[in-house]
Amino acid sequence: MSEAAMSEPVAGAGPRWDVDPILTVEHLTMRFGGLVAVNDLSFNVGRGDITALIGPNGAGKTTVFNCVTGFYKPTEGRIAMRHGGGQQEATVQAVTAGGHRYQAANDGAVFLLERMPDFEISKKAKVARTFQNIRLFGGMTVLENLLVAQHNPLMIASGFTLAGIFGLPGYRKAQRESIDKAVYWMEQVKLIERADDPAGDLPYGAQRRLEIARAMCTDPKLLCLDEPAAGLNPRESAELNQLLKFIRDTHGTSVLLIEHDMGVVMEISDHVVVLDYGVKISDGDAGFVKADPKVIAAYLGVDDEEIEERPEVAAIAAEALEAAAPAAEAAVAPPAGAPDDLTRIKGIGPVNARKLGEHGVTTFAQIAAWTAADIAAAEAYLEFDGRIAREDWVGQARGLAAAAGKGDVK
Repeated sequence: MSEAAMSEPVAGAGPRWDVDPILTVEHLTMRFGGLVAVNDLSFNVGRGDITALIGPNGAGKTTVFNCVTGFYKPTEGRIAMRHGGGQQEATVQAVTAGGHRYQAANDGAVFLLERMPDFEISKKAKVARTFQNIRLFGGMTVLENLLVAQHNPLMIASGFTLAGIFGLPGYRKAQRESIDKAVYWMEQVKLIERADDPAGDLPYGAQRRLEIARAMCTDPKLLCLDEPAAGLNPRESAELNQLLKFIRDTHGTSVLLIEHDMGVVMEISDHVVVLDYGVKISDGDAGFVKADPKVIAAYLGVDDEEIEERPEVAAIAAEALEAAAPAAEAAVAPPAGAPDDLTRIKGIGPVNARKLGEHGVTTFAQIAAWTAADIAAAEAYLEFDGRIAREDWVGQARGLAAAAGKGDVK
């Protein structure tokens, strides 16, 4: 029986994500200098649920993932991961007040992820993730990628080298178990026949499935997937749906995913949380969110009042939200006006332009207004060292913004 089945909420007590949360995000705020990417965000991920985090581009979804998985340390807020059923409020408060990172209790264990380094979040809190851009070891085989994910237990079994060198029984047993687990997941993602092929030679959709299999080889309690359906065709999206349902139903693993494919979101999600410019605007099951005027307005640029006064607009917009969310996203203008081609600033290539856009920086005017604190935050985020000042992004942006205002820039 799955962990989810053992912890069904009492009838009438509220949704499972409030009654039995595996993850609680409370008042999460992430600032990059003067840029607020996530603002006072709170939501729960139910134990054994598939929870979707959705919203237009630049809404702050990946920033939330990076805070949960330890890539960023949030400016404010608490992120509590629970092993064991129920809310465990007493343990959460004890860990918080005591200044600890985690604590075991009779009813499980509690981990405050904002206090933990990223490797502990994976190893101890059992949170695994995939990325928007595939990050497999392309030169390793499919099998080797899945064995690398089991590095920690294999190293412990090897006695950190000696038992592995001498092939002691304990290490040989752990090695067999790791191969068995890799074979199991290759079968689930239909890659068993490609076990000895380099991961880089796989088709795009197969690489996506392999990344999920690699994450599952770490035995996570919470699996975080960043746009797993991106670039997949309808058949591959349907296979992904079946895989995620299998992971939830058979292994009891909770899933938190970012996704733009509303066909995937609406079919498999137990719970949907919607962000817009770093703020939560809706939170509920798929049916509730799909019909929420605030969600439709965020995706399609329709005023809330117009949706409420004209039911036919709501019906059309809801259908469009489910069928064509990516196209609708592109129609939403950022708060500072229509996007500029940031690659016209020397030093900002397509990758950096995309990263800035994810946090709402899309115009010359925004960069032209950067303060010293904003520049320092952008340097840290883009992992630069003085480059923004050396290349004078702010000065370049001021010139381009002024020229655009005169109609000289097309």
